[in-house]
Amino acid sequence: MPFPPFRSSLFAKIILSAGVVLLLGMGVGAWFTVREQRNSSMKHALEGADRLTNTIRLGTHYAMMGNLRDDIASIIVNTSQQEGIRHVRIFNKSGEIKYSNHPREEGSQTNVKDEACFVCHRVSPPLKELSLSERSRVFTGADGTRQLELIAPIYNAPGCSPGPCHVNPEDKQVLGLLDVVVSLEAADAHRDEFIRRTVLLDAAVFLATFLTIFMFVHRVVNRPIKKLIRLTRRIAQGKDTEATTDIRQADEVGQLALAMNTMGRDIRAQHAEIRRQKENYQRLFELVPCIITVQDRDLRLLSYNREFAVKFAPASGQHCYEVYKGRREKCPDCPVEKTFASGRSHVSEESGYCQSGDQAHWIVTTSPVTNADGQITAVMEVCLDITPRKQLERTQARYLAIFDSIPNPVFLLNLSDLSVLDCNDAVEEVYGIRKAAMIGRAFPDFFPEQEREFYRARLTQAASIDQAKQIRPNGLPFYVQIRTTQAEFEQCGAVLVIVQDITKRLETEQQLIQASKMATLGEMATGVAHELNQPLSVIKTASSFLMGKIARGEPIREDILLTMSREIDAHVDRATKIIRHMREFGRKPEPTLEPVDVEAVLVRSFEIFSQQLKLRQIEVIWHLTPGLPPVMADPGRLEQVFINLLINARDAIEEKCQNVLDGAPKHIDLTTRLEGDRVLVEVADTGLGIPRGLREKVFEPFFTTKKIGKGTGLGLSISYSIIQECGGDISVTNRETGGARFTISLPAMKQS
Repeated sequence: MPFPPFRSSLFAKIILSAGVVLLLGMGVGAWFTVREQRNSSMKHALEGADRLTNTIRLGTHYAMMGNLRDDIASIIVNTSQQEGIRHVRIFNKSGEIKYSNHPREEGSQTNVKDEACFVCHRVSPPLKELSLSERSRVFTGADGTRQLELIAPIYNAPGCSPGPCHVNPEDKQVLGLLDVVVSLEAADAHRDEFIRRTVLLDAAVFLATFLTIFMFVHRVVNRPIKKLIRLTRRIAQGKDTEATTDIRQADEVGQLALAMNTMGRDIRAQHAEIRRQKENYQRLFELVPCIITVQDRDLRLLSYNREFAVKFAPASGQHCYEVYKGRREKCPDCPVEKTFASGRSHVSEESGYCQSGDQAHWIVTTSPVTNADGQITAVMEVCLDITPRKQLERTQARYLAIFDSIPNPVFLLNLSDLSVLDCNDAVEEVYGIRKAAMIGRAFPDFFPEQEREFYRARLTQAASIDQAKQIRPNGLPFYVQIRTTQAEFEQCGAVLVIVQDITKRLETEQQLIQASKMATLGEMATGVAHELNQPLSVIKTASSFLMGKIARGEPIREDILLTMSREIDAHVDRATKIIRHMREFGRKPEPTLEPVDVEAVLVRSFEIFSQQLKLRQIEVIWHLTPGLPPVMADPGRLEQVFINLLINARDAIEEKCQNVLDGAPKHIDLTTRLEGDRVLVEVADTGLGIPRGLREKVFEPFFTTKKIGKGTGLGLSISYSIIQECGGDISVTNRETGGARFTISLPAMKQS
C-alpha cells in the first residue's frame, strides 16, 4: 500500500511535531550553555589578565621608586616571555612608550586619541578611575587570532613626590599607563572544543530520543492503524471478507480493532446471499453482448450493463428517452410501454445519439420482469447495436456518389505502399488505362523514375501538390495537380488522391512566362550591350595594334604577341558566356524540379543584370550565408524570379530619386539565410516602398504600380506562381528605413 502524503499522515505529524519540539528545546538549552561558557571563559581570561597586570605593576613599583630603569626593562622582558603574553608596555602621561618587551617601540609616541588611550582621554580632564571592563578590549591581531588588551594606570605614590632626582608634583595623580596584551588563542580553542562537544552530545541525545519516540509511535500507533486501514479496504472492496486483525492492545486502538473484527463477521453473514444475486445480475448484464437496461413504469433506468454505461454515461434517475435520444418527453411509440400494457415482448428499430455525439441505431427487444406474484415490476430492454451496418450503408452510398460525380481521376491508395485500391472511371480518359487494369498498380510509378521517391514522401505528408509531371504508359508526359487526404478503408490506412490534368493550363502559362522573359531581356538590353562592348573594345584595340605593326613592317615580340592573344581569347570567352547566358535565359525549357543551390542562381541572376545597376549607380550589398542546403526548384525559373525582383528594385529606386532631392540612398541588399528547415532569400531596396493597401494586390496578374508603358503587371504574379510550384512562399513588407523587402522562403532538402 503506498504511503499517504505527509499532510494526511498522522504518524508523520506526530513524529515531526515531537522532533521539532525536541530539537527546539535542546537547541535553546545548548545555546544558553554555550553562551554561559563563552562569558565564563572571557571572565576568567579578563581576571587572569588583571592579575598579571597587577603583578607587573607591583613588580616594577620598587624599581620605579628607585629609578632602576634596567630592572624595570628586565622585569617587563622576563614577564612577556610567558606563554600567551604578546605585549607589555609602559606609557608616560604624554603617550610616549618608555618601556616595552619589543625594544624597537621604546621612545615612540602614541596618539592619545588611540583606542588604548581614548578610554580615559575621551573627556577633559582625563578620567582617573576606570572599571575592569572599561580598561579592557578584545581585538583581532595581525595573525588573525583574538587578543585581550588591558590597561592599568600608574598612580603617583607618596614616595614619588620628594626627592632630588625624579620629583613628581603632588597634584599629578596618574603618572603613566601599563598596557598588557594577552592572546586569547588558547581560550578560544577551549571554547570551540566545548561547543563542538556540546553540539555532538546534543545531537546524540536528540537522535536517541527521536528514534525512541519514532519506534514507540510506529509500533503502538502507526503499525496498528495501517493494519486497520488495510483490513477496512479489503472488506469494503469485498476482496477478503474472512480477514481479521491480530491487534491485541488494551487501549483505544485495540477497541477499534475489536469493532472491525465484529463488522467483518456481520458482513460475512450476508456475503453468500449477495454473491448469489451478483452472479445472477452478472450473467444478465455482462454475458450478453448487447445494451441492456431495466426500466420502471415511469421509464426510469433502474439498472444497466457496462456496455450501456460506456456508450451513454447516464446519470442516476434519468429516463430512457433522455439518455437514448435526448428528449424531454417519452417517445410516441414506446416498446417498453407496450410491454407493460400487454405483458409480451416487442421488437422495434430505434435511433439516438451516444455520449460522443455520434448517431447510433439499434434493434430493440423488450421483455417483462415479474415478481413472485406474477406482477410486472419492470421491463428489461435489450438493444442490438446496428450502427456499423448503417454507417457502412451510408458510407458506401456516399463513396459511390463521390466517384460518380467527380469528373477528375480519383484514386484510393494503400497508405503503406501507395498501390491503387480503387479508382473512378475518369482515370481511363486521363491515364489511358482501364479501371480494372489500374487496381494494384503503384501510383508513384506514373512519376519520372528520378522523382518517384520525392513524390512518394509528399503523397503521404502533403495535402496538395500544385504541379507534378507524370508519364502515361505510352511514354507521353503530362502535368497534373494533386490533392491528397488520409482516410480509412477496410480497416487499414489509405490515401484519397484527386488528380487534375493541368497540361493545357501550363502550356498557356509557359507562353505567358516566355513573354515575360522576352520583356525582361528587353529591359536588360542596355546592360548586355555595355557588357559586350567591353570585350569587343579590347579585341578591337589588340587587332589594331597588330595590324599597325604588320603594316609598318615592325617585328612583334613574342611575349607581347602571347599577351595580346591571351587577352583576345579571354574576352572572346567572356562575350561567348554572356551570349550563352542570354540564350539560355530566353529559351523555353521544360519545367523540372531538381536540387538547386540558391546562392549560385542568385549570383548568376546578378551577373546578367549587373551592368543595368552599374549604369544607374546602384550599389548591391551582399549578405550571403555559406553552406546553405539545396532546395528543389527549376533553376531557370528561379533565375527569372530573382531578375524580376532586381528589375522592380531598380525601378523603385529610380522612381524615388526622381521625386526626392539628390543624395537619396541607392542600394539593393541581397540576403540569404537558414531559418529552421527553410532557406530564405531577401531582396530589399531603398525605393518608395509599397503602400499598405496595395501589398495584398502586388502578386495579382496585371496589377502594377508603375506608370503606363513601364510594366506589364506580370512579373510578380509569375514569380508568385513559380515559388508556389517549388513548395515555397513569397511575401513583401516595407523596411523601417524606407523601401520594400521581398522575402522568398523555400523548403530545404534534408541532408543524407
